[in-house]
Amino acid sequence: MRLRALLENDALGLRLLGGQDELDRGVRGVMTTDLKDPSRYLSGGELVLTGLAWRRAAEDSEPFVRILAGAQVAGLAAGEAELGDIPDDLVQACSRHRLPLFAVNESVAFATITEYVVRQVSGERAGDLAAVVDRHRRLMTSGPAGGGPDAVLDLLGSDLDLRAWVLSPTGRRIAGAGSAAGGLPAATGALLAGEHLAAVRTGRRAPHRVVADGATYSLFPIRNTGRGAAPATRDVRESVLSDWLLAVEADAGDWPAARLDLLQGVTQLIAVERDRREAARTVRRRLAQEVLELVQTGAAPAEIAARLRVAAPVLLPGLGTAPHWQVVVARVEWGAGTEVESGPVAQSLLEEILVDPAATGPESADRIAVAHSGDEAIALVPLPALAPPGTGEEADPAPLDEGLHADALLESVRMPLTAGLADDGRLTLGVSAAVHSAEGLRGALEEARHARRVAAARPGRVCAAGHHELASHVLLLPFVPDDVRRAFTARLLDPLRDYDRRHRAELIPTLEAFLDSDGSWTRCAARLHLHVNTLRYRVGRIEQLTGRDLSRLEDKLDFFLALRMS
Repeated sequence: MRLRALLENDALGLRLLGGQDELDRGVRGVMTTDLKDPSRYLSGGELVLTGLAWRRAAEDSEPFVRILAGAQVAGLAAGEAELGDIPDDLVQACSRHRLPLFAVNESVAFATITEYVVRQVSGERAGDLAAVVDRHRRLMTSGPAGGGPDAVLDLLGSDLDLRAWVLSPTGRRIAGAGSAAGGLPAATGALLAGEHLAAVRTGRRAPHRVVADGATYSLFPIRNTGRGAAPATRDVRESVLSDWLLAVEADAGDWPAARLDLLQGVTQLIAVERDRREAARTVRRRLAQEVLELVQTGAAPAEIAARLRVAAPVLLPGLGTAPHWQVVVARVEWGAGTEVESGPVAQSLLEEILVDPAATGPESADRIAVAHSGDEAIALVPLPALAPPGTGEEADPAPLDEGLHADALLESVRMPLTAGLADDGRLTLGVSAAVHSAEGLRGALEEARHARRVAAARPGRVCAAGHHELASHVLLLPFVPDDVRRAFTARLLDPLRDYDRRHRAELIPTLEAFLDSDGSWTRCAARLHLHVNTLRYRVGRIEQLTGRDLSRLEDKLDFFLALRMS
């Protein structure tokens, strides 16, 4: 804004005391001070408001005005509440230094002037930023020349003092300030993503307001705008688990329409970049699809190995040796009667889950190849071979990198994804062991599928199982029919639970400890801090109530399984 605008606003009631020829100066901000030397707080272009408390004598005016002129402020507005009329020495000093001087009537609060200036300057900055955003949009339409999401978020910070981040559906930071000083902590990002997904699933209008860790955030969806974008009439479940979001640390509830339109423009601009990076995944997806088809059709290992050699440089650039591989299978299932194509949803979701949680940019997914077959998404994850130290050779199959673990994959994403799946969706995931050759891929695929079925038999919206669980009773238990499970556990454990409820005898904890101690009386007694005779009494009571004998292997096994199924 220009200084002239201050005089044109009658509500401010300002009188110009000098500087008629300087009224076209631009005003970039406002500062209120009564310091004799406020130079450290000035950056140029401010309208300085002062109550004249710094003036003790006439000779104080000259150095004060000289400091303001040297800082290149736009003008000075002095209040009349302290001294009445503005002193002549201040008027003369401002005239000598060509500094416009205004008198502020004692009936006008400095806050009124400050609010007016800030509102005008903020509006102009928003307009300027909108023009910059439009320029970036035109640049990014034909490629990444606009600088990407970080450049746009920098503009929001420098021009509108808005801190903002682009987040994935799981809350992973894609762009914006890091989690170091003043950044967005990973836990907060996951919370914001969960709140956003929940709001989208319930159809609430954006922006969504969320309070986290004492700060208020406004969340704006970043819609897919490319050729693969879902039409507005399609089910929201087809995109809710793959779309990005823009989190702004501010309450947009009282924003004017112009600023809301600007933020919508920012999300559209970032969506262009998202579409470009989505297209870059096409090569990796095609490689995964080709390998998957070879594996599923029973192609010769040599043919599969040849295709893997083509894939390795794309997925692990600079690796130098053939990697080992791990297979991850995911499935997204919706409620009965839902006509949502789950394969592409699971594919996008699995690509996001497999990104290194420490990574901050979309390019961190460059080593992940995910295909989909029907409702199933299948990831081919390369793992560097571990060679003996100093040999520079590919490792023997024995020292394989252990790779991905099922529980760790879901640790940081369970909460937001549960919100996105709401009450009618499930995600189940299975992870194979690492294999060191093409011959092992078919077995790894079946292993991952079996593990996913184990996960599907568990309660919860988001479940995973790993290959290590396929070699134990855990593989069998989930497939026992529910009514059989309930009858079996009730017959063995209900008498003990009833007895514990009436007498607080702790028979169930005693049984668990006894089995965990492999039936050792001394180890179990020490673990429970009991005398051995007390332990023998409790075990005898368990046998009496259930009609079982805990010295027999069969009865121990029945109790063990009952506890696992309960």
